[in-house]
Amino acid sequence: MSALHWFEIPVTDIERATKFYGTILDTEIPIVDMTEQMGSMLGMLPDRGGVGGALVQNTQYGYVPSQAGTLVYLQLGDTDLNLAVEKVAATGGQVLLPKTALGENGYCAWILDPEGNRVGLYATQ
Repeated sequence: MSALHWFEIPVTDIERATKFYGTILDTEIPIVDMTEQMGSMLGMLPDRGGVGGALVQNTQYGYVPSQAGTLVYLQLGDTDLNLAVEKVAATGGQVLLPKTALGENGYCAWILDPEGNRVGLYATQ
């Protein structure tokens, strides 16, 4: 069992964020309205057989996008990481660390999303 269960990436504009991450991850990101229960709008990220997570727009509980703190890596699987990195600037983000080899462990990159979050991307290619 993984020590991690769930992660949340704070956003200020759920529509913009789901469009950005949908493009980077090459998937549709559904928006779930949880305003009645938690005061949140959630963009449900695909778990791809691992830890699940969401983009969260919520001002009630102090959700603030940030470049500081925990760095979450999103799994791109066997997609060429360069393809995702090329989409970052075109969709309003910024590349902080270009595709970097991790030896036989794959590749990573760091991006700054349009919301102001520093996020890692991981792929085997």
